[in-house]
Amino acid sequence: MVDSPPRESEAAAPDEPPSRRRTSARAAGLLLSVALLAVIVVASIAVGAKQIPVGDVWHGLFDNTGTDNDVVIRDLRLPRTILGLLVGAALGLAGAVMQALTRNPLAEPGVLGINAGAAAAVVSAISFLGINSLTGYVWFSFIGAAAVMVVVYALGGSRSATPVRLALAGSAASAALLGYVRAVELFDTAALDKMRFWTVGSLAAANMNTVKQVLPFIAVGIVLALLLARPLNAMALGDDSARALGAHLGRTRALAMIAATLLCGAAVAACGPIVFVGLMVPHMVRAVTGPDLRWILPYTAVLSPVLLLGADVVGRVVTRPAELQVGIVTAVIGGPVFIYLVRRRKLAQL
Repeated sequence: MVDSPPRESEAAAPDEPPSRRRTSARAAGLLLSVALLAVIVVASIAVGAKQIPVGDVWHGLFDNTGTDNDVVIRDLRLPRTILGLLVGAALGLAGAVMQALTRNPLAEPGVLGINAGAAAAVVSAISFLGINSLTGYVWFSFIGAAAVMVVVYALGGSRSATPVRLALAGSAASAALLGYVRAVELFDTAALDKMRFWTVGSLAAANMNTVKQVLPFIAVGIVLALLLARPLNAMALGDDSARALGAHLGRTRALAMIAATLLCGAAVAACGPIVFVGLMVPHMVRAVTGPDLRWILPYTAVLSPVLLLGADVVGRVVTRPAELQVGIVTAVIGGPVFIYLVRRRKLAQL
C-alpha cells in the first residue's frame, strides 16, 4: 500500500513544540522571578541594623503581640518593603515603556533627566510655596517629570532623535536641574534639612501613609503600561508597519507618556530620584525574553523591585549600624552598566 502524503497540519506540527517550549520557558522564568522576589522581600524585612530571625518575621506579620521585633517589622520595615516594591516596579516599567516609545535603548527616567525634573519641581514647592506633605508636592513631581520629558525629547530631535542625542540632552537637563536643586538647598537651610536624604533616593522614611498616597498613581501607571504592550510592539516595527497593523500612533504615544509620567512622578515624590533601575532591568530582561513587550513588561515589573530592595538591603548591611541610601547603591551599580551599554558596538551604530 502506498503511504498517503502527510496532511498540512501534520507537516506543521514540528514547528509548534519550539514555540510552546519558549512560552513554557518564559512562564517558568517568570515564576522563578516571583520566587526570587519573595526571598528578597523576606530579606528586606529581616535584615537591618537589628537582625530579626525569619520565624519572628512571620510572627510579626501575622501574629502581632507588640514585641520589639513586631513593632520594627510592622511599623518600619513592612512599609519600607511595600514602598520598595511599588517604586521598583514603577521605575522599571517606566524605563521599559520609554525605551519602547523612543526606540532608544538608553531611555530611562534618570538618564533622560526626568527624575531631576521631578526633584526640581518638588524642591521648588517645598522652598517657595511651603508645601510639606507628599499629597501636596506629588502633583509638582508629575508636572516636573512631564515637562522635562517633553523638553528632552524636543532637544534630542523629536522624530529624528538618536540614542546618543537623547542621552546627551537628558544629561544636560539633569545636570542643570540638579544644580538648581543644590542651589536652592544651599540658600534655604530648611529645604536642605527636608531634602538632603530625599534627593539621593531613599526608602528610609517610608510609612504606610506614603504607601497609601502613591499607590493609586502607581497602580494606574502599571496597568496602563501593561495594556500598551501590543501597540508598543507594533510601533517597534516602524510607524508605517504599526499603522498597517491597526495601531493608533498618537494615542499610543500619549498613553505611554502618561504612564511614564504617573510612574516616575509618584516614585520620585515618594523616594527621591533613584537612578538606573529603569535602565538595567529591561536590558537584562530583554536578553532572556527577546523583544516581545508582552513578556518584557511583566518580567520588569517583578525584577525591578528585586534590584531596588536588594540594593536597599546592601545599603543597610555594608555600613551597619549606619545606612547607605539606596539611590547611592543603584548609582554605584548602574554607572559601570551604563558605560558598558554606551560602548557596545551595536548601540553605537543606532
